[in-house]
Amino acid sequence: MFIVVSAGTISRRLVAGGISHAAGRPQSPTVRSVRGVAVRPARRPRTEGGEALLRAEWFAIWTHSHCEQLVHDQLAGKGFEVFLPTIRVWSRRAGKRRLIPLPMFPGYLFAHCTMDKGAYIETLSTRGVVRILGERWDRLATVADAEIEALQRLIEVDAPVLPHPYLHEGQRVRITDGAFAGIEGLLVRSRPNRGLVVLSVELLHQSVAVEVDCTAVTPIAPAAAALADRARLLAS
Repeated sequence: MFIVVSAGTISRRLVAGGISHAAGRPQSPTVRSVRGVAVRPARRPRTEGGEALLRAEWFAIWTHSHCEQLVHDQLAGKGFEVFLPTIRVWSRRAGKRRLIPLPMFPGYLFAHCTMDKGAYIETLSTRGVVRILGERWDRLATVADAEIEALQRLIEVDAPVLPHPYLHEGQRVRITDGAFAGIEGLLVRSRPNRGLVVLSVELLHQSVAVEVDCTAVTPIAPAAAALADRARLLAS
């Protein structure tokens, strides 16, 4: 088996005031399937007190504990396109085991919009929101489209996933076949034939994993990978 870690690179990296966004987040035990919520077209609010970004981008919104769905519903009601990926985990309640939905990334959801100052204030004023990841309204950190799209593909095929430690090291590979063809990542050796594709959101330092046939991956030449990373860095 192999473990594959996604190589989606955030277009603008954040060092956010010493806050470790992944710290203290509980990891779910046994996981069966993935669900997510994405609604409405991207909101393009009028500029009020600041210039809008040139195009809609994905932003990570940090919420109070257990407020992810509350924030999602409020922002959707305001016309934002929001994405709250969830996973179903086994839980024992009243002596019975049942599958319940939990956020894939506890304490976070994503919004896709052109974030001007008015939209920033409107988002921050939403009940349950702690902050939008970034330094200030015009210097927010964004999540790469490829990372969001990879998570959405998991949801579309209803693939079994489970939380996975955030990984940094390994050989860069590209999946060449199946529902996840084209997704790139880092390869870590495990058992033959079967492995896990780990889709990471680098801004959150969190990952999820989906089982994959690891014979359907091909190495990416180090030079090509380095050039791709450099191009993404220059574009950020």
